[in-house]
Amino acid sequence: MNLPKRFTSPVLLAVALTSTPALQAADWAQALTPLEIKTLPTDLNVQPQNPPTYSWSRHSTNPPSYVIEVRDSKGVVYATYTSFRNWYLPSKAMPADTYTWHVRPSTSTIWSVDRKFVINTQSTAYEVGENTELRARVIARARPRALQSGMPLYANWTAAMLADRGAAVVQLKKEVDWNITALPVITDATWGLNTTTLVTAAQAAQVADIRKQLGTRKRQLESASLLYRLTGEAKYLTEALRRGDEMAGFNPLGPTNYAQQDQAPYAIASTLIHAYDALYDALSATRRAAWLKSVAAYGNQIYADLSKDNGRIDQYPFDSHGISNTAGLAVLSTLGLGDVPDANAWFDFSFRSYVSSLSVWSGPEGGFANGSAYAEYAVDLYMQVYQPALQAMGLDLYAKPWSRGFMNFFTYFVPPGQKSHVFGDSHEVMPSAQIMKAYAVNFATPAAAWYANSIPGAFDALTLLRAPYPLPSAKVSASAAVAPTVNSIMLPSIGWAALHSSLADPARTSVYFKSSPYGSYNHSHGDQNSLVVMSAGQPMLAEGGWYDYYGSPMWLSWYRATKSHNALTYDGGQGQVVNGDNMVSLTNNGKITAFSTTASMDYVEGDATPAYGGALTSAVRKVWYLRSIDAIVVQDKFKSPAAHTFEWNFHAFAPLVADTTVAGIPAQSISYQGRKLCVRPVSGTGIKFTQPNVVLQMAGRAETQGVYSLTAPATSGEFLMVLDVGCKHPTVTLTTGVSRTLTVGGVAITVPN
Repeated sequence: MNLPKRFTSPVLLAVALTSTPALQAADWAQALTPLEIKTLPTDLNVQPQNPPTYSWSRHSTNPPSYVIEVRDSKGVVYATYTSFRNWYLPSKAMPADTYTWHVRPSTSTIWSVDRKFVINTQSTAYEVGENTELRARVIARARPRALQSGMPLYANWTAAMLADRGAAVVQLKKEVDWNITALPVITDATWGLNTTTLVTAAQAAQVADIRKQLGTRKRQLESASLLYRLTGEAKYLTEALRRGDEMAGFNPLGPTNYAQQDQAPYAIASTLIHAYDALYDALSATRRAAWLKSVAAYGNQIYADLSKDNGRIDQYPFDSHGISNTAGLAVLSTLGLGDVPDANAWFDFSFRSYVSSLSVWSGPEGGFANGSAYAEYAVDLYMQVYQPALQAMGLDLYAKPWSRGFMNFFTYFVPPGQKSHVFGDSHEVMPSAQIMKAYAVNFATPAAAWYANSIPGAFDALTLLRAPYPLPSAKVSASAAVAPTVNSIMLPSIGWAALHSSLADPARTSVYFKSSPYGSYNHSHGDQNSLVVMSAGQPMLAEGGWYDYYGSPMWLSWYRATKSHNALTYDGGQGQVVNGDNMVSLTNNGKITAFSTTASMDYVEGDATPAYGGALTSAVRKVWYLRSIDAIVVQDKFKSPAAHTFEWNFHAFAPLVADTTVAGIPAQSISYQGRKLCVRPVSGTGIKFTQPNVVLQMAGRAETQGVYSLTAPATSGEFLMVLDVGCKHPTVTLTTGVSRTLTVGGVAITVPN
């Protein structure tokens, strides 16, 4: 990645080092590119968390530290902080007030421009101690510090504990017993390719296999270690020692080296430190030393990458693996403090950095721009940090406002019973009931309890047995565990909206809309202003393709392309600019420009004009969900400098059948998994319907694509569509004039000309 330089002109640099009121308006702390850290808090926004994290773009001189000054509404200095990095999280909550803050290098008198924010009754106090305090808490905690203290042996569990978790012990024992013989011991020789640079499918397959093989062995080692702590049975100690030696036997300079597979070091080091923590008093001095040597080697590989350039993701945070590895380093350091010499440095670098934000993939409301599947993968990792942090230092990361918002994100975008994820890479994957349930039970709220109770199937045994007893969600009675009564939501920072007929109803209609400021960056797609429609959890207007591997030919040509989504293209499938991990992908984006919800109707509007990279001068989609008749109206209006043949794409996992009920209009019917959806243009004039052959088909699934297109090239135009859930065939009329009235099944809306 070519990173932009700040104040590259010598003249400008000289000016920048002399403070003047005129220069202050230029604001050195503001990011020069979308890839840099956002300067926050700002714009008089109410802060969900009290105190907030302050962040800013680095000064060109790379000073040794920064000074942050915060003033109250009367202009009195409330606090002055010093930070050695370009972010700062105070350790104490603030009184309610409107605050102004600015920042300067410690070597200069140049302040950034003033920014304002609000702390009020909507702001939740959430305090995180300083590193010295947190480290002291961890060191004072006897091992096993990652497990709940005072947990009796399984043989001494009460009837209540057995009722809650006895089945999980039985299930985990069966799993571990099976894998004792079924899971072979592997070595570095399992993988023979050099994957420092990925250019072939075989290399990508090896990287994926390393992740898979280490994941299964990580689970076996941690499960066997936990079972030994719970039961005292010697066979589980024997298996844990064997698996620990297997993991410690990998060469840190071999195929699991950070440069070849940057997720492998965490997998190996984290499972070894977890096992070390759980089995501490059962390990010989020789084995302790061998395991810790591996932890240190792999941990330092992670630390070396993250800490270079004075903490590279502090300035350039949009790095999914970098963020994950920061979380991983927080785990390694928390469990390694006192025994791994480098753990102090790891902890001070990573823990509060991770906790200060948790994610750059959304604002404070807790969404996840990379897609709901990657949100699931992320929360699986988050829980690996949250659980030991709670036990080792008493810090409840589930109580952080962002974490609560993340639970809200899952509630609305992956509701119970949904059969696939939405938006971004792996959108075709079925949500993991075990992961979703495991996260939800950590919140003592009616909505989270409803969510957990509504997901069928058992808990993941290992996750449940590590969780605090009793579970927080158990504090909510069955009668109080209810779904939110507000059935729609919009998350502005990621540009997503969810419109449901009724969240509480498993047979719900769900309309998902995306027009995201994150564009097609990283695991996101060129799908701004796209929508997905589900009925009873089944995708009716679906998303095309599947995720084989990052950067694959299919990923580039079809999966991420606009034409594989329910969105607007032109001239045979030309769509939005999709360039992967670079600045263009963030700037060619979308934005939700309006949202409203009532008991009978929801409305959302998005502007995806920038996503088309200048080919279009306007690309606006408006969506009405008519809840009272369970129908959706979609209006696309578009303009371009040159004439194009514009196209309205939609996808399904069932044949498209001409709906002859609507005479003269090329309507289409979709029947899938016992549900129906009819796609109907309001008028058949000036458009035609075609059905391209979808060449790339996912095994076990038939994908179809329908395209409505203009019959002649134009520089502007409109598609006005009705999506009839259940194919009820309501009467549709459109009156024209200064403003137009569209009536669907007796429900009238005003449609702009």
